[in-house]
Amino acid sequence: MVAHPQSPALATATTSPKPKILIVDDNPNNLQVLMHSLCRDYAVIAATTGEKALALAQRQPVPELIILDIILPDLDGYTVCNSLKENPLTQMIPVIFVTALGEEGDEARGFALGAVDYIVKPYSLPIVQARIQSHLALQRLNQELNIKNRDLMRATRLKDEFLAKMSHELRTPLNAILGMAEALQEQTFGTINSRQAKALQTIERSGFHLLDLINDILDVAKIESGQITLERLPTSVSSLCKSSLLFVKQQAQKKSIQLTLHLPSYLPDILVDERRIRQVLINLLSNAVKFTPEFGQVSLAARVFRPESPPDRSPTADSDRLPRLEISIADTGIGITPENLQRLFQPFVQVDNSLSRHNTGTGLGLVLAKQITELHGGEVLVTSEVGIGSCFRVILPTLETSGVTLVPAASVQPYLGAPLDGSTLVPLPTIVSEVNPPILLAEDNEANILTTVSFLEAKGYRLLVARNGQDAVALFQAQSPAIVIMDIQMPGMDGLEAIQRIRSLPEGREVPIIAVTALAMARDRDRGLEVGATAYLSKPVRLTQLVALIQDLSVSQP
Repeated sequence: MVAHPQSPALATATTSPKPKILIVDDNPNNLQVLMHSLCRDYAVIAATTGEKALALAQRQPVPELIILDIILPDLDGYTVCNSLKENPLTQMIPVIFVTALGEEGDEARGFALGAVDYIVKPYSLPIVQARIQSHLALQRLNQELNIKNRDLMRATRLKDEFLAKMSHELRTPLNAILGMAEALQEQTFGTINSRQAKALQTIERSGFHLLDLINDILDVAKIESGQITLERLPTSVSSLCKSSLLFVKQQAQKKSIQLTLHLPSYLPDILVDERRIRQVLINLLSNAVKFTPEFGQVSLAARVFRPESPPDRSPTADSDRLPRLEISIADTGIGITPENLQRLFQPFVQVDNSLSRHNTGTGLGLVLAKQITELHGGEVLVTSEVGIGSCFRVILPTLETSGVTLVPAASVQPYLGAPLDGSTLVPLPTIVSEVNPPILLAEDNEANILTTVSFLEAKGYRLLVARNGQDAVALFQAQSPAIVIMDIQMPGMDGLEAIQRIRSLPEGREVPIIAVTALAMARDRDRGLEVGATAYLSKPVRLTQLVALIQDLSVSQP
């Protein structure tokens, strides 16, 4: 190795902020020429063997660039380059081969090993300097990009953690509010009069409105982070449209808005995520009703159409003319100005006009409608005229009618999910089961404990309560409950670990465990099921839904 410790240029290079370059060449003349040419702008170090080169390349701070000869007395340059690229400490250092080997195969092998450049001797020093400057500039840009990517990933992770935490913190008290309202309407705590029933319905409607806002915010975050996976199944377009319209019926009746439905006699089944497309239609219908004055009209229509082929379109481009489904929602509302149309699908933005300022919301409904439709490969189009009304068209592409069954537009089947209008589900029959094994409830929130215990005891169940995971496992071993209702976030041992502990017990392998938690992200559900939960319910939970699940699990027990 040519160290030249007495050289002023090299003595200052070790402390200089100049970019550090390692030159590897066993020819002293070649080293001297390159070092003299580069030492003014760079901190240059040198090695005459492959082994010494590898050792110097790992010395902190590592070189920002390596100039590497191929023919060396010990390891050849190819072997050195391969070792550099296999070492995490040095794999990102740009390597420029400078060699007398000028065959095409030699150059191809050098690039295949990860070199950024290949210069054949004899070379022009100005060209070498220019290439070094270019690769160092590119390396700095890559480093800046990596730093920004790390910062972006960190910000995304922090955002996801914040959303998960806020979801939990909001859903936990909301579970008690909606649970108490439901229990009171079920007359769990005694009879209520009509005025009290109306007040409870108002509480419940407001609670579900808050839940809708929470879900919208989480859905936008999930879509943006790529966490939503579509569950495409054959879906009746007719039933989808009719059931979506039912969700806004009460909202429209309060404003005396006429709802109309226009469907052809036959509509095909389509392959979509039914729940997500229903969410699109409900968001658009809700907006239509919200921004339509009293005594107005809102219509929903569906049709299958084949796009017109432009006159200059090649006949081979017929794939662009495959049948498509269009679902349109038109209203006689306030309309949207052309400038506001540009801002219509921006998150957290509502159009700025006198009526919209009197309407609540996050401005996420249209954003979700657009994003979910685009996830299906479709698009949302809108036309509007101020004072006349608006029309939103959901286009779902490539509808192949040959592969599906054409069926009559049948009557709508009732949607069995939680009602959005705040109406009470049909009460389940009271079950007296004092002689049966108890239900173990693991929950640390006192309001949720009071709500769940009161409701289930009124249905005839006997409850054991544990306020953390350790107590839940101990009570399970001591009392042998028939079913476990397990919260996830609890002090000390959390619900996930408690489920694992119960599943490790011989008597706990077959007992149904219902995870009931405010952790509502998709990965939270997956983790709960992975550790052994039989079912996973996100708070707020309808208590009648919980009782129905308990009944189903009890029936399925041997």
